[in-house]
Amino acid sequence: MTDTRMATTTVGGRSALSSAIVLLGFLGLAFAIGAIGSMIARPAIDGWYADAPKPMWNPPGEVFAPVWTVLYAMMSLAVWLVWRRPRSPQRSRALTVYGVQLGLNALWTPMFFGLGGMIGAPGLWIALGVIVALDFAVLTAITRFGESSRAAAALLVPYWLWVLYATTLNAAIAVLAA
Repeated sequence: MTDTRMATTTVGGRSALSSAIVLLGFLGLAFAIGAIGSMIARPAIDGWYADAPKPMWNPPGEVFAPVWTVLYAMMSLAVWLVWRRPRSPQRSRALTVYGVQLGLNALWTPMFFGLGGMIGAPGLWIALGVIVALDFAVLTAITRFGESSRAAAALLVPYWLWVLYATTLNAAIAVLAA
């Protein structure tokens, strides 16, 4: 009698198929947050933001979509690398912190572009509070990811640097709008 079961390749104790599905899920979640943020930001970019005074280090608008595309892909790969590790308190903490920073990431765009357009400078200051919290959450995620995977932690560093840069833009625009 022959065994007709197919051999299953495993990655980190999980089937390669389930691992690939989880990676696609992480990518889908990150890109959905990016797409929703883009839909929220688009009217403001052509509206109040176009006329708002900006610092000299503000990049052209065409830079943001490609940068965020790469960063969301890197973030997704990073969290997937951590997810692949065996269950542990370190892994759970890392995944929790990742969720917190992703939530703050999703919150910042409506705060900056939405509140900034609705109430002006006070909305920009509220958004600044959110992005400063995001700065610390991403740094914490890097630290926590490093406990499970140095490669995952390294993949988050460009994201953190970009968020720090965005923080300077948010702060400058809030000051200039006051």
